[in-house]
Amino acid sequence: MANTYVKIASVTVTGATAATIEFTSIPATFDDLVLKLSARTNAATAYENLQLQFNSSGGTAYSDRILFSNAQNALSASNTAQASTFFQYAVSSTATASTFSSVDFYIPNYAGSTNKSLSVDSAAENNVANTAFLGLAAELWANTAAITSIKLTPNTGGSSFVTHSTAVLYGIKKS
Repeated sequence: MANTYVKIASVTVTGATAATIEFTSIPATFDDLVLKLSARTNAATAYENLQLQFNSSGGTAYSDRILFSNAQNALSASNTAQASTFFQYAVSSTATASTFSSVDFYIPNYAGSTNKSLSVDSAAENNVANTAFLGLAAELWANTAAITSIKLTPNTGGSSFVTHSTAVLYGIKKS
């Protein structure tokens, strides 16, 4: 069974910073969604967690299980009853200049009437400190509504995505 990727929309931060990256009016005409993110923030740290919300839904509907490595240790974490999902990591202002993190999201059955799961694969490196973060996450949005919007936000209060951060949303049709 072949899968067909169709670009729904893309966002590139140009000329200034952006507090969020959002996709709105996502059509319900696909089977699955894939979101690819290349990001850097202006937080005053080398790395920063990012957040994702569906349909501007906060509350306590998100949970996750995260496995990650910081180039020295393998670690894991679980979060429940969250207002958004968290995923590791975006490089920030003190990391190696001009480097961007890479994050891939896979969201199956996004328009279905069951709770929504997603998987996240992320990588961020910092050659200045000889560190890198690699992360895998299984996440759940305990809501049966179709996903019609996605919002990405840096986790540190007041930080933003910097110029050239890019997100591309694809719909997948199974044939």
